[in-house]
Amino acid sequence: MKWRASKISTMRTWGLLLVFVGMGVMVFGTSGILLFGEVGKIIAAIFMVLGMISCIVSMGIYFWVGMLSTSAPVLDCPQCGKRTKMLGTTDRCMYCHTILTWDPAQATDSPDATADGGEVPLQSRS
Repeated sequence: MKWRASKISTMRTWGLLLVFVGMGVMVFGTSGILLFGEVGKIIAAIFMVLGMISCIVSMGIYFWVGMLSTSAPVLDCPQCGKRTKMLGTTDRCMYCHTILTWDPAQATDSPDATADGGEVPLQSRS
């Protein structure tokens, strides 16, 4: 679980994946013109529309993440000391992937838990 990313980074990754899928679908659809001739133009048009829908959904995801990012509180990570944004009560640092939480009931202070990617309470930072 150490390699999991923050919520903002994960949503941006899904947006980028949708862009690549959309572009790939459009390129795959245009190959229908070469393979199937006249019928391939219909196939290309269908795949072009599907690819554009995927790219538009990706644009919506990027817009949504941008709006969430502007209202997310910025804090200093107690593990690496870098400034990161946090969504919700529990999130991960964008740089060192340490679990951060606002809720003291979910936080752990043991050094073993933080070494394994455990939660670091924000109240104990100096």
